Amino acid sequence: MHMNNTFTKSLLALAVGGLMLAGSASAQTSTTSGAGPGVVDPGHPRVNEVNKREQNQQKRIANGVNSGKLSAPQTANLEKREASVQNREQKDMAKNNGHLTKAEQKGINRQQNRISKNIYKDKHSQ
Repeated sequence: MHMNNTFTKSLLALAVGGLMLAGSASAQTSTTSGAGPGVVDPGHPRVNEVNKREQNQQKRIANGVNSGKLSAPQTANLEKREASVQNREQKDMAKNNGHLTKAEQKGINRQQNRISKNIYKDKHSQ
């Protein structure tokens, strides 16, 4: 049983790492001015704030996986929702030459707030 849990945790950690890597790779192929998910750009403070929040959420998910507080289905759901936020950010930025408007940032923050609450609930429901 212990060996199975360790194996499951290892697989989850690899899955989270793979999704994080896939998200950053897709950000690198963006057609905007170089800013995007995971890219720090001093000229885009709203983008930087959104990216910092995304990184924090990813760390919280990874910590939940490593501590065993997040199950595989919970992790998959959270990662899917995080990917949705990154896709939204990329689309919004593509419309504005690599920038986010205040309204777009507000919408992304609302999505991140819901995900943040779900991370907390999922980690503390056991």
